[in-house]
Amino acid sequence: MILPFTLACEPPFLIVDLESSHQTLGWSVTKPGFALGRQIAWLEVRNSDLSTNIEPVAYLREKLSSRDLGEAIAFMTSRDIRRYRLEQSRAGRVTATCVATVGLSNGERVGKRRQGSIANLGTINLFIHVSRPLSVGAFVESISIAAQARTAAILETSHLRAGPLITGTGTDCTVIAAPQGDALEPYAGLHTDVGEAIGASVYGAVYEGAKAWSREVGKGQSI
Repeated sequence: MILPFTLACEPPFLIVDLESSHQTLGWSVTKPGFALGRQIAWLEVRNSDLSTNIEPVAYLREKLSSRDLGEAIAFMTSRDIRRYRLEQSRAGRVTATCVATVGLSNGERVGKRRQGSIANLGTINLFIHVSRPLSVGAFVESISIAAQARTAAILETSHLRAGPLITGTGTDCTVIAAPQGDALEPYAGLHTDVGEAIGASVYGAVYEGAKAWSREVGKGQSI
């Protein structure tokens, strides 16, 4: 596998460096929506790090600044950062590379929120790099494809876990990045090279991450 970026696992950080500014779309903690960015960072946290008197975003920004990552597009996770998953897929002339951290302790079923406080901060954080520049529409479609692939992987590993059926977690975050350029890919649906590559990379990363999380937590423990 030839990565289109550098990847450094330095607990409590996982850092992707794209080596040039890329167009991004997603709902990261620090740069939601459309943005330009070069670095993507995960910060591993414990529940005890985010007590009631600590504002999570301020805490994250402080930690990022301490590592000269103040401009990074950032996620937070309680998953052991060393358990990240990396998958790459090629379709036609498009290559998609997904880095995922997968925790399911904050699992939810779409359209039916769990009531009461959530004791754990498990979440699914996805970063997907696409090798081709994308149009605005293709970016939006790409987010849809990534969400479909994530949910398919969660559902298809549900037999490994006890508890209610879930389709994601209450704090999932996804970011898509593509190089800047003029020859934009106009679409990213399921029948396109872009959609196929993204779908395969995300599905593979989340599937393996969900299997690993389920093994570690144990089938007898409810989400």
